[in-house]
Amino acid sequence: MVTTVPTASLGHGASSSPSSPRDQRRVIAATVVGTTIEWYDFFIYANAAALVFKELFFGPAANGDPVLGQVFSFLTVGISFLFRPLGAVLVGHFGDKLGRKAMLVITLVLMGAATALIGILPTYRDAGMLAPILLITLRVLQGISAGGEWGGAVLMAVEHAPVDKRGRFGMYPQLGVPLGMLLATGTLALMSGFIAPGDAFTEWGWRVPFLLSIVLVIVGFVVRRAVEESPVFQEIAEKGKDAQMPIVALMKRHWKLVILLALIFAGNNAVGYMLTGGYILSYSTNADIWGELAMNRTTVLNCVTVGAVVWGVATLVSGYMSDWIGRKSTYVIGFLCQVLGVFPLFFLVDHGIASGEVIWVLLALGQLAVGLGLTYGPQSAWYAETFPASVRTSGVSISYALGAIVGGAFAPTIATALQSQFHSSMAVGFYLLVMSVVGLAATLVLKDRQGIPLGVEFEESGEYHLFDPRLRDLEAQRRELGHSVP
Repeated sequence: MVTTVPTASLGHGASSSPSSPRDQRRVIAATVVGTTIEWYDFFIYANAAALVFKELFFGPAANGDPVLGQVFSFLTVGISFLFRPLGAVLVGHFGDKLGRKAMLVITLVLMGAATALIGILPTYRDAGMLAPILLITLRVLQGISAGGEWGGAVLMAVEHAPVDKRGRFGMYPQLGVPLGMLLATGTLALMSGFIAPGDAFTEWGWRVPFLLSIVLVIVGFVVRRAVEESPVFQEIAEKGKDAQMPIVALMKRHWKLVILLALIFAGNNAVGYMLTGGYILSYSTNADIWGELAMNRTTVLNCVTVGAVVWGVATLVSGYMSDWIGRKSTYVIGFLCQVLGVFPLFFLVDHGIASGEVIWVLLALGQLAVGLGLTYGPQSAWYAETFPASVRTSGVSISYALGAIVGGAFAPTIATALQSQFHSSMAVGFYLLVMSVVGLAATLVLKDRQGIPLGVEFEESGEYHLFDPRLRDLEAQRRELGHSVP
């Protein structure tokens, strides 16, 4: 039996001309800058929810109960995730029909506007119940934006990339997330520790990082406007091959892939939100748990900032790894690191708090961040290579949004409730272990399609579901020798 692999599999990934190096550099800059700004906005909220929102917006509603106030505050972090699928559906639909570039600009402006408005909200003391209602409304807008932004950003990067560099190109928008975290925690630490320490931070200092979003959005808007549209979408538009109802086509033909990709991201996201969702920040500075041993919030913010640096380095490395050893292999290594890291996380944090030695908290967050980066960097390339061109934006966006709900949406809330119920961080460790194992299992089931052609012509060839990267490599060798694949 002779198996033929289409010639397109050996090219750029689309039948359109490859992007020029200049266009590729612009895309890298636009995806990194834009994604960094988007997630700076998102993480500023999560950290403020851990530090001050329980007092400013939810304390009176919780009748002075600090644990319940913190649960309410973390719930608003999770509520936004419920609206990510709406953003994914809207941006996925219009991204597949109108283009990736326009959606990137729209989501950036929406996120920035919502973040800046949070910075001028009245508190519960000034406006009563209207204050948390307005806060939740703006958080919902952040969720809609985050649900749509990611899919457009990663496809701009991956669809512009040379076929053998998709992992590293797709890594750049992923890198924007730890960079956004780094920028968010660094800004909050600067405000909390130096510019507005003590009561000044609670009174007005927390607002400044939200208002800074206005400047960042202007920068991101200018950078993203200069980027050329994805060559794959240009091909779809020229040939008139866009799906009339991308969401319907996606769920009818590819729903199993959506579920697997959602579970993979859930395994990463649940553990990641211990670092990025403010839980470790809240846990280690909570005087109701630790009394006088509770750590200084600026100190812990600095630890989280270092954790974000390690996460960023691991994400950078994993993009290259996925081009060398494959998306699946990189993910498996990452999830194994997560499995081995969830219990040392709380053991080291607890020891650091009890001893007053911050090095243990740094070590805890650093070792966890390695696995998080390895299960995050290759995500863009693997998700993009999993779906055919006509439904790709919808596929990656909805898979990502659903995984965020199952994994990260209420991870800080669940962890807070488990700690309160069992009075032990071990219960949280078991929860994170289960989520990591779920992500690993889904990873082992999903097919690695590294190097698959991304253009619409290959989708129409009937070979999409038969593509095997091992045959692609064999075909490339045989073509050089003038032979067919046996």
